[in-house]
Amino acid sequence: MRIFLVRHGESVANIGGNYEHRLPDHLVQLSPKGIEQARNAGLWLANYCYSKEIDLNNSRIWRSPFIRTRQTCDEFNKFLNITDIREEVSLIEQQFGLFDAIPKKQWAELYPAEYEEYVRQRENGGKFFTKLPLGESPFDVSIRAYQFLDIVRRDYAEDGVETLFVFTHGTTLRTILLRYFRYSPEWYHDERNPKNCWIREINDHTDCGYINV
Repeated sequence: MRIFLVRHGESVANIGGNYEHRLPDHLVQLSPKGIEQARNAGLWLANYCYSKEIDLNNSRIWRSPFIRTRQTCDEFNKFLNITDIREEVSLIEQQFGLFDAIPKKQWAELYPAEYEEYVRQRENGGKFFTKLPLGESPFDVSIRAYQFLDIVRRDYAEDGVETLFVFTHGTTLRTILLRYFRYSPEWYHDERNPKNCWIREINDHTDCGYINV
């Protein structure tokens, strides 16, 4: 099975545009630049699949139900033309809890006790295990990622799907890789967050890395 993991395009939250309105994370949309990124990356990926002779007739899309991943998927699919599109809640972004839609520089000011504990845990346990106040740690997200991989296995075993396109978020993308390849928490600590619309390819048991960088 071949899997393409795609981080969404630039969102208004990525450029600080949600600090005033503080929309719930699932309602955050792509910026105009993010739409253009998704369109360009979708065309690139369609051409890549054509050059590798990948049969898109036997493929499926899984996406996070957040608005920005839906929008990214829709732009990509203008070129991929895949009809089998499904949504899965385990693919959503890491939950930021109290810190959601708040600039990092204000975390300590608004929630001093919670921020102090967050920093203490991060300095002692590393970013993989540290939970955001009322939110999730990457470890928590990795549990969801493992649940999603069970769906991936069923796609292949029961439906014979050969190619999957997965539209998700930075932390979730990395934890999918961690669980799929049994990478360590230390690997996660060193692994950079993918930029918007970076595409990571998995070909059977090979991590091909980001292919459009």
